Amino acid sequence: MTEPLYSLSISQLAPLLARGEVSPVEVTARLLERIKERNGELNAYLTVDEAGALEQAREAEACLGRGEAASLTGIPLALKDVMVTRGLRTTCASKILENFIPPFDATVVARLRREGAVILGKANMDEFAMGSSTENSAYGPTHNPWNREYIPGGSSGGSAAAVAADLCIASLGSDTGGSIRQPASHCGVVGLKPTYGRVSRYGLVAYASSLDQIGPLTKEVRDAAILLNTIAGHDPKDSTSVPQAAADYTEALGREIHGLKIGVPREYFGHGLDPEVEAAIRAALKTLAGLGADLIEVSLPHTEYAVATYYVVAVAEASSNLARYDGVKYGFRAEGKNLMETYLNTRTQGFGAEVRRRIMLGTYTLSAGYYDAYYKKGSQVRALIRSDFETAFKACHLIACPVSPTPAFRLGEKLADPLTMYLSDIFTISANLAGIPGISVPCGFSSQGLPIGLQLLGPAFGEAEILQAAYAFEQATDFHRRKPPF
Repeated sequence: MTEPLYSLSISQLAPLLARGEVSPVEVTARLLERIKERNGELNAYLTVDEAGALEQAREAEACLGRGEAASLTGIPLALKDVMVTRGLRTTCASKILENFIPPFDATVVARLRREGAVILGKANMDEFAMGSSTENSAYGPTHNPWNREYIPGGSSGGSAAAVAADLCIASLGSDTGGSIRQPASHCGVVGLKPTYGRVSRYGLVAYASSLDQIGPLTKEVRDAAILLNTIAGHDPKDSTSVPQAAADYTEALGREIHGLKIGVPREYFGHGLDPEVEAAIRAALKTLAGLGADLIEVSLPHTEYAVATYYVVAVAEASSNLARYDGVKYGFRAEGKNLMETYLNTRTQGFGAEVRRRIMLGTYTLSAGYYDAYYKKGSQVRALIRSDFETAFKACHLIACPVSPTPAFRLGEKLADPLTMYLSDIFTISANLAGIPGISVPCGFSSQGLPIGLQLLGPAFGEAEILQAAYAFEQATDFHRRKPPF
């Protein structure tokens, strides 16, 4: 084996572990060593659980010795710091939860542990998942491994950067408006947002409850299917979890896509799309056509309203969800002369500027006299956006489009202009509003050497089909094999 252990994918490493050619302790120790050496340059991790990870690795080694291997036994993973982990600090990249140690595991974490995974630590993110660049973290920004002067995307930027820089074998992130797919695109890795309700949200610290969804960030498409097999499925602890059995998503990989109808939305190609991104996506479409897919033009006419709709619906839900952080029950507390002043001081000092902005916007849209004009209207437009996709999928099996209108931008470039920052998610937000699955797979590079991702969207519970097409594209190209000069 010529490649270092930390650079392997799940599908490469798992057979080596099963055959005893390498040990979970060896792999985990090497990754922990690499994190010590390189995380200071990226700030991808907020918390590294060295002792806990090595203990889990020893348990995995014992299981392998007894012939009790599961699908992820001994595989070291990172978790976005928005998923609660028993006994391990969970901050949501916020000062208000700086010292919060949960007493239980999120359902996805429990399922990873059940399959023998090793949890290395918690990855950096935009505070409470509010952002598109991982610059809104209370603990400093994450840097892009391809060029540390650029953002890694957000809000799951730490998770994507850790995968790209080989600081973990794979990771989990969360996607509320593109927060898995956009950093995956900017970091040159695979990022999958499942259908809303496909993966349990129990133990995911809520930002916008009707939009949030957990998904994998991986080095290759097969790994995304492997992780989805573990985390997908009904969970009675989550009232939004769909009581529908999950498939074996690896079975779809390797199937031909000849005759697959792929829709190309005309609204996603035009003003504001970077020429280099468009060229990479057009080339990717040509590759898909060369593999036998039929490309057809489709229309998503309400796309122009997606960003405005999202920033009404999401901030309203955020205002409600973040009301629990009051300095009384748990988390950071700033004292005041009376209860109201304690609330004010706690929330002013505990939340960052972007979180405060969204709470105030959400509170306003839900206030008396404005609910109908904003939140109700936003919910109605959301229904129209969902209807656009339902109509489009009557004519095609999947939709192919850009992930982001531009490659990664420089750190600090858009911090002073939140509206421009919000437009970074214009091609990803609609999928969350409609509740459908989407994947980002590497498809090219800019002239600056920064990765560009192709987005594939499917109908609700169409994960197998988007994984099938993404895998076919991946196997026909070599973008996923390139590593950052880190």
